[in-house]
Amino acid sequence: MNSVLIAAQIGGAVALLLYGLGLIREGVTQALGLRLQVVLGLGTRTGLRAFLAGLLTTLGLQSSTATALMAAGFVERGMIRTRMAQIALLGANIGTALTAWFVTTGIEAAAPALLLAGYILLRRKEAAASGSGRALVGVGMMLLSLTLLSHATTPLREAPEVAAFLAMLDKAWPVALLFAAGLTVLCSSSLAAVLLIASLALPPALTVVLVLGANLGGAVPAVLATSGMGAEARRVTAGNLCVRAIGCLCVLPFAAPFATLLQRVPAGSGLAVEAHLVFNLVLAAAIWPASGLIATLMTRVIPEPAEDTPELAPRWLDEAALNTPAVALTGASREALAISDAVERMLIQTRAAFRLDDPAPLAEVAELEARVDRRQQEVKTYLSRLGQEASEEDRRRSITILDYVINLEHIGDIIDKGLSPEVRKKTGLRLRFSDEGYDELDRLFLMSLETLKLAQTVFMTGDRDQARRLVELKVEIRNLERQSAQRHLIRLREGHAISRETSSLHLDLLRDLKRINAHTVSVAHPILDEEGLLAESRLRQS
Repeated sequence: MNSVLIAAQIGGAVALLLYGLGLIREGVTQALGLRLQVVLGLGTRTGLRAFLAGLLTTLGLQSSTATALMAAGFVERGMIRTRMAQIALLGANIGTALTAWFVTTGIEAAAPALLLAGYILLRRKEAAASGSGRALVGVGMMLLSLTLLSHATTPLREAPEVAAFLAMLDKAWPVALLFAAGLTVLCSSSLAAVLLIASLALPPALTVVLVLGANLGGAVPAVLATSGMGAEARRVTAGNLCVRAIGCLCVLPFAAPFATLLQRVPAGSGLAVEAHLVFNLVLAAAIWPASGLIATLMTRVIPEPAEDTPELAPRWLDEAALNTPAVALTGASREALAISDAVERMLIQTRAAFRLDDPAPLAEVAELEARVDRRQQEVKTYLSRLGQEASEEDRRRSITILDYVINLEHIGDIIDKGLSPEVRKKTGLRLRFSDEGYDELDRLFLMSLETLKLAQTVFMTGDRDQARRLVELKVEIRNLERQSAQRHLIRLREGHAISRETSSLHLDLLRDLKRINAHTVSVAHPILDEEGLLAESRLRQS
C-alpha cells in the first residue's frame, strides 16, 4: 500500500510540474505571441544569432520541443536554412538546461508570491497581462512541484528494493540510458526527467548516465511530431536527435570520471542539473563547427520525395455536392486553403529572393499567381451555383469563403505586381539596405507570413479569440510600418548614403506589406462583427 501511495505522490508531483510547464508555455505565447516566432525567424542570419534565438525562445516557452517544431516549420517553408536551424536547436538544448539550473537554486520559497502575482494578473483582460499571469502561475506550480517531488521521493532513498534496482542499473549503463530516454519520452519533457533524477539519491556515475538518457529522449517527441511533415522539417528534428545520440555515445564510457570532475565544482545545484548543463554546453561547442556537415548528412539520409505534377484543376470542388450545401461548402473551404497555401508560397519565394539577393525564387511567383487567379474564379463560380436547399447560415458561410478567396487573390496581385518587381529591382541593381532597414523589412515579411497562417486558422475555426488576436496583429504591423518609415526618414536626414539610394524602394516595400496584412486580417471581420466586437470607424468618439 505504501508503494502505491509513493507512486501516486511522485506521479502527482510530476503531473503538476508538467502542467506548470504547459501554463508557462501558454502564458508566454499569449503574452508575446508572434514576437517569439519573429525572434526565431529573424535570429538566423549568423550562427551566433541563431544560437541566441534558440536559447531565448526556449527560455520563454520552457520547451525545446516547441522551439524545434517552430524551427522545423520555418525550414519547411524556406524561411531559414537547415544549418542555422541546427545551431538554433543547440541553443534550445542549453535553454532547457539553464531552466533546470535556475529552478534548483533554492527559490522554492518564492512559489506562493509568484502564484499570488500570477492570479492577480490573470484576472486582467489585456492579453499581455493575462498571459504574463498565466506564466507566473506556471512558474509557481513548477517550483511547488519540486518541493512535493523532494518529499515524495524521500522514502525511495531508504527502500532496499530501489537500492537493488539502482545497483542493477549501475552495472548496465546502456540499459539505464535507454530507461531514462523512455521515461523522458513518456513525460515529453527532458526538464521534468532531469528534475526527477535530481530528486533521487543515486550513485554519481549512474546520475550522469540517466541525464544522458534524458537528453537523448528529449529529442524524440519533436521527431515524432514532425513525422508527417516535409523532408526539410524532418531533417531538422532528426539532425537534433543524431547530435544528442552522438554526444551520449561519446560521453557514456567516461560517465564516472565526468561525474567525479563535476563533483569538484561547488555549484550547489546538484550533480544531475550540473551534468545536464555541462553536457549541452560541451555538445554545442563541439557540434557548432560541424553543423553544416550535419545538415548535409541529413539531406542524404532523408532525401526529397519525388515531386508530383501540380494540380491545375481544383481538387475539392465536386459538382455532385452542389445539392448538398454542407458538403459543397466544406469542399470550397478546402479549396480556399489550397489557394492560401499558394499565396503563402508566393510570399515565401519573394522573401527568399529578398534575403538571398537572388531573383531565381521569383520565377515561381508568376506561375503561382496565374494559378491563384484561376482557382479563385472557379471557387466563385462554384459557390454561385449552390443549391436552393442552402440555409441562411450556409449562404453566410459562402459569402465568408468568397471574401476570403477574393482577398487572397488581391494579396497575390500585390505580391506579383508590387513586391516581386521591387525585389527584382533590388537584386538587379545590387541595392543594399542599411542593417536597420533590412531588419525592419524582413521582420514585416516574417510577420506577414505568420499572419497568413493565423488567418487560415481563423477562417476554418471561426474562433473569436484568434480573430481578435489577428486584428490586434494588424494594429501592431501598422505601428511597425509607421515606425520603420519614420526611422528611414531619420536615416535620410542623418545623411546615410545607403538609405538615400533605397529610399523609394524601402517605402514601397513597407506599403505593399501593409496592404497584404490589411487583406489578410479581413477574414476576422465577419466573426468579430457578429459578436459586436468590431467598431464601424477608427474615429475617436467625442
